[in-house]
Amino acid sequence: MKDALLVIDAISDFGHEDGGKLLASFRERLPAMREALARARESNISVVYVNDHHGRWDGDARGLLEEALGGDGGDVIGELAPRPGEPFLLKPRYSAFDHTALELLLRELEVERLLLAGGATEACIVQSGIDARELGFKVTILAGACATIDEELEQLSLRYAAEVAGIRVE
Repeated sequence: MKDALLVIDAISDFGHEDGGKLLASFRERLPAMREALARARESNISVVYVNDHHGRWDGDARGLLEEALGGDGGDVIGELAPRPGEPFLLKPRYSAFDHTALELLLRELEVERLLLAGGATEACIVQSGIDARELGFKVTILAGACATIDEELEQLSLRYAAEVAGIRVE
């Protein structure tokens, strides 16, 4: 079974209403995020980034990365940034699959199981996991490697993902 680590919404300048809470959570969970990336890269597991486009309709993922590196969480972003050659797709909605080429890319890579990391758990992570299951992928949410804005809502959404959507939560 071929796996891919899907890093969702890890690139941000945190300049939004809940940005401070989200950045604090990213800082707290950064060790687990670094570990997930290191394990995937050492094991030759594909690492694929899908990120909110933050209102950019020019498709310039690298420009978005440069802006985020200069933002409040630039130190965190520097540790989570994609390496050359790792796919970096932009998305307009919560789900990494909604109006993106992600499914096409994963099928081309012959991926069967997705490991999800990034943020925010209760929004984009769980929604992407549900959509992935609907498309026939096996899904594992690496909960310790996911940031949140609201820990209570995060726990509720992880429970829903596991009990209703059949997503594995580690």
